[in-house]
Amino acid sequence: MMLADAHVRALPWQDAGMIPQPSEALPGQPIADLHAEAIFGAAAPADAFAAVLMEARLVLADIVSPLHAELWGSDILAALGSGAAALVPAAEDSGTPDALALLRALGAVGSPMLRVAAAAAAGRLAERGVGDPGWAASAGAPAVAECWYYGDERGAQEAVTMSFEYARECHVVSVLIDHRRGGRIKDVWVGDAENVLARARAITRQDPKLVFEMISAANARARLERAIAAGECPQQPEEAANVASARAILRARVALLPRR
Repeated sequence: MMLADAHVRALPWQDAGMIPQPSEALPGQPIADLHAEAIFGAAAPADAFAAVLMEARLVLADIVSPLHAELWGSDILAALGSGAAALVPAAEDSGTPDALALLRALGAVGSPMLRVAAAAAAGRLAERGVGDPGWAASAGAPAVAECWYYGDERGAQEAVTMSFEYARECHVVSVLIDHRRGGRIKDVWVGDAENVLARARAITRQDPKLVFEMISAANARARLERAIAAGECPQQPEEAANVASARAILRARVALLPRR
């Protein structure tokens, strides 16, 4: 896994005439490594932790944004799968600042059970005087902002977008849902919110075959919970990497949305 140093630009989700949508990583976002699962997932727990901790030392030291830390954590969870739970006691035993940063990232985007365990272990390390990263206090708790969806008039596909705000940045999580394949998740993109809503509005105004609507956060949650329950259906390697890498942060963000 490595860090991208690229500018966000709009590229199309091609299927069913979906509107152009950002697909390139924002600066500092971890890029999904298609071989990460083979590297980390196949390793013995001790070896996997050593590899993850080395990556944390290399990556998290340069991260100042909670979003980028969460994306890194989501990528690690995609690589390790159910083996991620073993990171918590190993990180606590290590007791280093890198291990604490790892625990804070897992506590922000892990499954509910993993979040509780990681947060508790992180709290104990902090009480022992281990220094927290600057992003730790806000990670996992952005403010919910606007939500919207757009799709083709045939109802074949729709993209549901949630936006969130940290103090100094706003980001979006966009999910491409394919109703031709049972309403499953085909692609996911997480990135800078700048101009994304404006571009969506502008392009849908130009194409009468596209439907656009601002929706409530509760509506977005209902749509996305249905899609998550339906499963995943990426068709291309890049889509599979996107869906896997963003799986944890997608679920964490959906959980922040109100039900009503």
